[in-house]
Amino acid sequence: MTRAPSERGGLSAYIAVTAAYWAFMLTDGALRMLVLLHFHMMGFSPVQLAYLFVLYEVAGMVTNLSAGWIAARFGLAATLYAGLALQVGALVALSQLDPGWQIATSVVFVMIVQGLSGVAKDLAKMSSKSAVKLLAPKEGDGLFRWVALLTGSKNAVKGIGFLLGAVLLALAGFSAATLGMAAILAVILLAVLVAMPAGLPKGRKGAKFSEVFSKSTNINWLSVARVFLFGARDVWFVVGIPVYFYAVLSDGSEAGNRAAFFMIGGFMAAWIVFYGAIQASAPHLLRAASRDEGDLIAAARNWAALLAIVPALLTIATLMANESAPWLTIVLVVGLLVFGALFAVNSSLHSYLILAFSRDERVTMDVGFYYMANAAGRLLGTLLSGLTYQVGGVPACLGTAAVMIALSALAAGQLHMAPTRSRT
Repeated sequence: MTRAPSERGGLSAYIAVTAAYWAFMLTDGALRMLVLLHFHMMGFSPVQLAYLFVLYEVAGMVTNLSAGWIAARFGLAATLYAGLALQVGALVALSQLDPGWQIATSVVFVMIVQGLSGVAKDLAKMSSKSAVKLLAPKEGDGLFRWVALLTGSKNAVKGIGFLLGAVLLALAGFSAATLGMAAILAVILLAVLVAMPAGLPKGRKGAKFSEVFSKSTNINWLSVARVFLFGARDVWFVVGIPVYFYAVLSDGSEAGNRAAFFMIGGFMAAWIVFYGAIQASAPHLLRAASRDEGDLIAAARNWAALLAIVPALLTIATLMANESAPWLTIVLVVGLLVFGALFAVNSSLHSYLILAFSRDERVTMDVGFYYMANAAGRLLGTLLSGLTYQVGGVPACLGTAAVMIALSALAAGQLHMAPTRSRT
């Protein structure tokens, strides 16, 4: 793959890719909240709710491995368009969900469609992140700034999507909400197809699938760290905390459910937006412009160790309190916002390091492999979220998160700066 032909063309392509990615992640966040709350109302258990997202994450693992090769072979624009188109199809399919179906039929149907959405998400994500490596300025902290801006803004938009999903469910219902989002995303896809500027590199016919598996120890250890980092987030984020808040906030009436939807969606949205804002600011917070790559590698280990303290303290708080105590809800909200800020710095460091460790000619392969690990972590967290909440409630979710972050810190401690690498 080759670099963008000009700085102006590269910036234009970066803006177009970012805008398309924003549109995708808005619907992705809304869809997750729609599915979670809709099926919780239908009486699904925490484990059943987790199952709805399992194929989504499994599809992400498979997609990321193959998407890196597909992009290397056919070009980044093709995989970006494919991701947007598949998400439109997934939204339309979900709108056909029939409330009269048996629970088993509904679960299988939603799992399959969520799997399609998972393929779509990871095609779009891999395309966008790889484009940054190829289009960003090489000087100073340009790469860190561009990837932090893309990732941080994406997460802020996804957070708004969580709120949008809860609001649409309360006001329009499940089917109308999914159809409306499909229509809007289809319009954006058409606009991107027509208006995408030159700048994204084309594919190369000689790309081999075997190249997907990285031989770099740094990329492999970073991928391990990513598995546990995102598993630690999703172990409480996917099922545990939303279901806990629903139990605390809703009185079971229709009006109570609607109010709970708004509050849960509002919190989840605020958490993601806050996390995205910190992520976008990470280069400034870390003073990346004045630090070399070795310092940032060490920071990845240190920030993970700091992050592990937060869920450990929250676990102690939840074990000491009655789960319905108002003060505990306040402590959880504040504590999870602190978790979000520290998690954002960790995630931003990982997103920078995978691109810094990758070579231009195989960036889609390395990014695909890395995001396969990201999906594996989300799958692990998703499975454990329903299981740990059903077995031990919020304390089990948060305690598991603390252990997983400690493992992420240990993996990050294996990273090193290659002798020939330099930021100059």
